[in-house]
Amino acid sequence: MAIGVYLLWHFYTAMDIPTKEVFYKAINEANYFWIILSMLLGLLSHIVRAYRWKYMLEPIGFTTKFSHRYHALMVGYLVNLLIPRAGEATRAALLYQTDRISFSKSFGTIIAERMFDLVMIGIIFLTTILLSFDDLIAVKDIIIASSPEDGESQSKQWIIHLLISLFFGGILLFAILWVKLDKFREKVTHFIKDVMNGIFAIFRSKKPFHFIFYTVMVWALYLLFFGICFNAFEQTENFPVNGVLIGFIAGTFGLMFTNGGIGAYPYLVGIVVIFYIGGNFDTTEEAEGIGKALGMIIWLSQTIMMIILGLLSLVLLPRNYKKESDDKIGAN
Repeated sequence: MAIGVYLLWHFYTAMDIPTKEVFYKAINEANYFWIILSMLLGLLSHIVRAYRWKYMLEPIGFTTKFSHRYHALMVGYLVNLLIPRAGEATRAALLYQTDRISFSKSFGTIIAERMFDLVMIGIIFLTTILLSFDDLIAVKDIIIASSPEDGESQSKQWIIHLLISLFFGGILLFAILWVKLDKFREKVTHFIKDVMNGIFAIFRSKKPFHFIFYTVMVWALYLLFFGICFNAFEQTENFPVNGVLIGFIAGTFGLMFTNGGIGAYPYLVGIVVIFYIGGNFDTTEEAEGIGKALGMIIWLSQTIMMIILGLLSLVLLPRNYKKESDDKIGAN
């Protein structure tokens, strides 16, 4: 979160006054029809992802209501904005609350989902390499060259050393508990077995192609809601497809780098946009202002939508499942 806030601060302060004027003007004059449409497609991608989850849960013997899966997913996204990767555990915990599905088993299905998502990212990345390898390398070099430097190398080293110490300290503590406590070893073994059961659930599915279809659909929607945002600015209406793909990859890495891509997502997408449209302007300030405005508007619109939907799901998700006589608890 701290890194993201810093990048967001750097994103803004790195712009001089002429660039900021172009930045604000672009945001004010943007065609928000495309942004709203992008948000609706983003919502549809979340709905499809929640629907797809049932094809992972059914092979391990559980049935759930779509609304429960959807609300758990959106609350998980909300948590991810605060604590990286904690949203996955939150999804599993909330599904246990609503449907009494084993946390470890549902968590295993979520891990399997992420593995398939990684495959889709790999396919998009390889496609981009085939279409535009030289541009991808050039953008990578620009990102590295323009990375913010704060000169606080000693502070960074102290943080790295602290994280390494905590990591190995955690391993040591785990090893001690594993050797000394039979109950701890039994619980961990049982948890791992359940997680692996969830991970390999898709291979026992009676409808594996349904899962694959919805996986492709989710990522097609991701690409679509990202790409149509380029129509919001007159200067990027004719943006090349390979540029959109590189921008999508850059934004995806931004989401992995900081919580919800805060700071990193608009920064990286902005660099890609500037790379492609820079030659269309007389000054670098114009290109930079447009590029950063587009990166910010894509990130901000999706983030605001995710926060609103996550908060709504937090309110609407059942608090005490046993009191809901009309629902069926997921059965094994």
